Amino acid sequence: MLAVFSLARLHRFAFFFCACIIISIFLVNWLRVALGIAMGGLAVTGVVYALVHKRIANQSLWPVFGSIAMVFVLHLLAGVQTHAANMDEYRFDLGMQLPFLILPLSFWLLPPFPSRYLRWLWWILIIMTVLAACGATINYLLHAQEINESYMHSKVMPTEPDHIRFSIIITMAIAAAVLLLAHKAVSSAWHIWVKAAIVGLALFLHLLAVRSGEMTFYALGGLAILWLVLAKRMWKKAALVATTLILLPIVSYLAFPTFRNRVYNTQEDVSKVQESSEGKNFSISSRVYSYQAALEVWRDNKLLGVGKPNLEGEMAKRYARLHPQLTSEFYIMPHNQYLYNLAAYGAIGLLVFCLCLFYPAWWARKKNAPLLLAQYVSIALSFLVEYTLETQIGLAFVVFFLMLALQGSLPCEEDDSVWRPA
Repeated sequence: MLAVFSLARLHRFAFFFCACIIISIFLVNWLRVALGIAMGGLAVTGVVYALVHKRIANQSLWPVFGSIAMVFVLHLLAGVQTHAANMDEYRFDLGMQLPFLILPLSFWLLPPFPSRYLRWLWWILIIMTVLAACGATINYLLHAQEINESYMHSKVMPTEPDHIRFSIIITMAIAAAVLLLAHKAVSSAWHIWVKAAIVGLALFLHLLAVRSGEMTFYALGGLAILWLVLAKRMWKKAALVATTLILLPIVSYLAFPTFRNRVYNTQEDVSKVQESSEGKNFSISSRVYSYQAALEVWRDNKLLGVGKPNLEGEMAKRYARLHPQLTSEFYIMPHNQYLYNLAAYGAIGLLVFCLCLFYPAWWARKKNAPLLLAQYVSIALSFLVEYTLETQIGLAFVVFFLMLALQGSLPCEEDDSVWRPA
């Protein structure tokens, strides 16, 4: 059995399933079951290793992996509060949130990947992001006038995956490419192509003009400047990055109608916040209304919330009270993961959620883990403007790339002088 299920062979299986997870994130609208199958395959690989080799590879690190799995337990406990009429929603939610259980378990059971596998997986993310950006750009060029006009109505160009999650993925792909270059993990022959990919993705991010992705991009850029100045004393490189971050939105405003229209739309959107009858058709205004309704739900259930499966019904009641001008078709859930969880699980639940999800960042605080930091910054900021964990793609992206970034900080016995992505 040991010969058949050797560590090297199981690592190859795990790498295959991880690659399938990354690819499936981009193809989920065509192959919806592929993401679940790939995660299941990874879990089976981990269980086979534990049974055949009679050990749990990362047993001592159970607090790190267990903290992420505890988020699933939070969803599980919501069943106590769930109304009988909402049990179908409760079961659906448990099924969707399974990555919080499956992925930490898989990576806890398996020994850390060889560094080359980690680099290849990050390269797959970069390549898939570039391909998806190219496809969206071609579609934009074919329908430029129609798409440009849509930006004046709080809409954006079609992308795969959806534009909100895709904008965050783009930012993470840029961060991974920059770090691979900075740590000399790219052969000299490929330098020009990687640099072109970074520039192209940064420009496409502004062509796409999604606020959440751009916010994350500039936050990571600001952190890069601080690191260059405070840790490396590289003043010229810091000045170059700062200049780029200043010029990029200016150039984008002049060159990209989508970016320019997004600016106009945002200004108009903000001006409509106080007018429910008009603001319902605008992105920011409708978000503000959802925040108001969610806060009302929380004020009536401060400690334990109402339970996630009951949240939609409770939100509808508050909408009817606060904004009677709005019909039910304009009711949306709060586009803020923190506020969403506050209303669903109360102050205690939100505290548990934050402690569990962000504990690995505390564990890795003294380690050199820039990819983990970049992923946590992306997550924390996206939570401010989106309910990232309430979609299959957002959930898979958050949990999987947290686990992948953590892999680089785990002890690994191998002879590899090239950077181990962490």
